[in-house]
Amino acid sequence: MSLAASPDRETGAARAAIAARFERLPLSRWHVTVRVLIGVVTFFEAFDQLLIAYAMPELRQEWGLSTASSALVLTIGSIGMLIGALFSGRMADRIGRVKVIALCIGVSGVASLALAAGTGPTPFMLLRFVQGLAIGGEVPVAATFISEITRSLGRGRFVLLYELVFPAGLTIGALCAAWIVPALGWRWMYALAALPGLLAVLVQRKVPESPRWLADRGRMREAEATMALIEAKVEAATGKPLPDAPPDAPAAPASSPGARTVAPATAAERAATGIRGLFTGRYRRRTLVLGALWFTGYFVNYGISSWLPTIYGSRFHLGLADALLYSTVTSVAGLLGCLVAALTVDRVGRRRLFALFLGGTAATLLVLAALGARTPVQVLVWTSLAAVCFFGSNICLYLYTPELYPTRMRALGCSVGGALNRVGVILGPLIVGAVYAGGTGLSAVFVTLGAVALAGALTAAFFAEETTDRPLEEVSP
Repeated sequence: MSLAASPDRETGAARAAIAARFERLPLSRWHVTVRVLIGVVTFFEAFDQLLIAYAMPELRQEWGLSTASSALVLTIGSIGMLIGALFSGRMADRIGRVKVIALCIGVSGVASLALAAGTGPTPFMLLRFVQGLAIGGEVPVAATFISEITRSLGRGRFVLLYELVFPAGLTIGALCAAWIVPALGWRWMYALAALPGLLAVLVQRKVPESPRWLADRGRMREAEATMALIEAKVEAATGKPLPDAPPDAPAAPASSPGARTVAPATAAERAATGIRGLFTGRYRRRTLVLGALWFTGYFVNYGISSWLPTIYGSRFHLGLADALLYSTVTSVAGLLGCLVAALTVDRVGRRRLFALFLGGTAATLLVLAALGARTPVQVLVWTSLAAVCFFGSNICLYLYTPELYPTRMRALGCSVGGALNRVGVILGPLIVGAVYAGGTGLSAVFVTLGAVALAGALTAAFFAEETTDRPLEEVSP
């Protein structure tokens, strides 16, 4: 019996040693370089995701698409993202984080190039689905990887400054598309989006695999060699010798918001893997809370962003240019909210930030509903304030989700979160559209969105677990 348990003890000791060595690494130029390289990949995935909205007016005219066909072209990519998110996590937990990231960016680049040469709606939709698989797969795995190479102290700020690249990609993609599509046509945007596919080779060659994942898979020699390489690069970047590694990962600092002693893992929790593992022991509550936060946050996000141009045009009779400008202002406000979240999340704490930001979203939308949403400026001001809040909350989910699962199923947990994100992305616009078409007025739209945001805020306030400044191995034993 003791002989059978020995490999498990050795693996556990190796995981603890790797975690402790990460905890003593100061943030350095090496961390920033890796963050930038993975960030560029994520930036262009966001860029790709938005292109269809700006290409659609020309596609409808060029291919004579009906309203139903247009809706299918728009949503097929989100369906691909949902499926890609579900499968990528399992793949990343089995074959490695870096391999999946490189594969996704390569597939996305090839799909973008093929989309630029699209000849009709059927092949275009097929390629949009494939591209969706890649985009939906890359984003949660990249978030997992960035969390695993970062120490606990200051992890929120470091990870969220990386995550800013996604809303930045959406914003810059909108600005580029607004200029390129009218001037050169939609094909040029997809051709431009294909270029970052070349990064797949660079990522595979320059970014090391996560030592935490290698140790968890029992690949001790590779984990040790990769960790030693990272330590050498950090030491060279800082110009100072590293402190000695403690024997185990440190406990949470006493000043951490909401810090508390974590109960030892049960035998069932230590053996938990796969989808069933996400609903075992303490992970069941975490999965349900995360599911609620991912769904409510993105339901509100896309329920607003997808319908704002239409509301400005059909309800307030603004021209296309003005409608897009007003909508872009709201997106830029959301980017500001992401920055505020990145700079405050380690001080405020994860749970409190979710509760405050989603509560702020609910409050602003319900105020707008109470005011009657009578003018476009009124809608612009209050939806922009709401965007500051829901963008800030949503970006924190990419930090929070990897913290709540152990290495063996961390990427899977992130990918399930990404899938529920897609459910919100799909249902938000559909339900908002149904309420808007029902003739009950704009107030009903914003009451609906405010109620969903309030549900998310209450979930966070009463059920979310605090993880600020706590090592990953302590949060998820």
